[in-house]
Amino acid sequence: MPSAPPSSSTTFKDLGLDSALLKSIAALGYEEPTPVQRETIPILLSGRDLLAMAATGTGKTAAFALPMIQKLSAETGKRRALTRGIVLVPTRELAMQVA
Repeated sequence: MPSAPPSSSTTFKDLGLDSALLKSIAALGYEEPTPVQRETIPILLSGRDLLAMAATGTGKTAAFALPMIQKLSAETGKRRALTRGIVLVPTRELAMQVA
């Protein structure tokens, strides 16, 4: 039986993001995660694959980018390949947003 989705009062800290990311998120003015972020970030941080669909402007980019940044940041000091992550997007406009 699937667990209940996180409540709307969930914070970015509750999602398991590290302190460096939390500081950056706060500096950008974000106060609480959107529904797609609340539901996806913990899954992605656990290393599981995920497919999410949500309307434009709901925070999908941060939903995948924050866990990706955290996991890549944790690799500091380890031998790393030149390419550490790839994000494929269908349009130039979305590529600019993701960048």
